[in-house]
Amino acid sequence: MGQPKAPRPVKLVMSLIMGSETLFQEVRADLRSLCGEIDFESPWMAFDFTDYYAPEMGENLKRRMIAFRRLIQPDALSVVKGQTNRIERTYTDQGKRRVNIDPGYVSAHHLILGTTKAYTHRPYLRDGIYADLTLIYRKGSFRALEWTYPDYRRPEMVEILGEVRRTYLAQLTGRAE
Repeated sequence: MGQPKAPRPVKLVMSLIMGSETLFQEVRADLRSLCGEIDFESPWMAFDFTDYYAPEMGENLKRRMIAFRRLIQPDALSVVKGQTNRIERTYTDQGKRRVNIDPGYVSAHHLILGTTKAYTHRPYLRDGIYADLTLIYRKGSFRALEWTYPDYRRPEMVEILGEVRRTYLAQLTGRAE
């Protein structure tokens, strides 16, 4: 019989999708106040695999990934998702969001995103939040699953998350800068 033990802490990451790069600085400041120091920011990437957000947020959307220095416990994801939903609401214009914030975490084994949408591969966490197993780490890289969104399959996204994972593993072993 296995013995329960506390999980290792994980690295909090967030995907920010928006049409205005200038809005990023405001949202970034709010997220930094909430989650602490940011130790990684990706370059801007086109968000062009779907027009899902276009009716609400407009055209020519861009995404930026960020990661936070402070590690969290995996079960904190539902709380963080609730908090980022509240931040999104502060940046609405006539009831429409101007930013989409998708928090998640990187562990040694996978990328999990928090979502409010239930589906077969999304176990319930709490407070209306589900865990989306988005990528798994196998054979030296993150790998997509049959349900992984196309934008998370992109080589540049896999590379970004691999870099975040390397920083995370260094933090776990005490070798982080």
